[in-house]
Amino acid sequence: MQRREFLAASGAAALGMIASRAARGQESGADRMLIELRTYHFASADKQQAFEQFLASVAIPAFNRAGVEPVGVFKLLEKDNPRTRLTTEAADLWVLLPYKSTDSLIHLEDRMAADESYQKAGESIITSPMSDPAYSRYESTLLYSFPDFPQVQVPNRSPDRLLQLRRYESPNRERAIKKQYMFNEGGELAVFKRSGMTGVFFGEALIGPRLPNLIYMLSFENDAAQKKGWSAFGKDPQWKSLSGDPAYKDTVNQPAIMNLLLRPATGSQI
Repeated sequence: MQRREFLAASGAAALGMIASRAARGQESGADRMLIELRTYHFASADKQQAFEQFLASVAIPAFNRAGVEPVGVFKLLEKDNPRTRLTTEAADLWVLLPYKSTDSLIHLEDRMAADESYQKAGESIITSPMSDPAYSRYESTLLYSFPDFPQVQVPNRSPDRLLQLRRYESPNRERAIKKQYMFNEGGELAVFKRSGMTGVFFGEALIGPRLPNLIYMLSFENDAAQKKGWSAFGKDPQWKSLSGDPAYKDTVNQPAIMNLLLRPATGSQI
């Protein structure tokens, strides 16, 4: 098989898997979403700021017109992440795009290309030359929302709100499925809610780096609420029972956990 044929076949298989799983979710009445999480990298803070303004004034309204909402845009501040083990550039932006259907995902770029207002207003960014690109690169992960948390939520709009983004990597697919079970049927999501830990999304990664993994985001009114929530979570009797249950042993590679505290960027709808 030629390389191009192989890539085409692989892409078709991936989309088929996504469509099949989404269909099963709709049949069960769960109405689960596909969620794309992008991480944009920039050569400088000035480039980041220019793209942030483009997203706020041009891209987010166009995403909404294409049926993608709410759109989240977030950035990392060093003061919020003194203990992070990750080497993360300050000039990054995280963009969250929720899709209500596979059609919405597959045809997003076509709809954006046909949006004359978007193309005209964003021309300088959209057509930025190789010699002066708008961004260096972006990475993307495609998630399928948990059955017990099917929709992307907007828990609060506090001006001091803090978003916590976490990724749990598992050693194999069997352990990844067990970790997802722990969140849903096992009751970990209920512990989050009871502890005042308001979720934005919880999803399993279908496509992206460092598979298998799951990613979720929590929203807090401020830094104090974040600390209070995790304190209550750690003391919850059900969590203590879950965390000590041998059925969930080795479901997460502990050193590989991503844990970032983010702030909403200009124009973010989350």
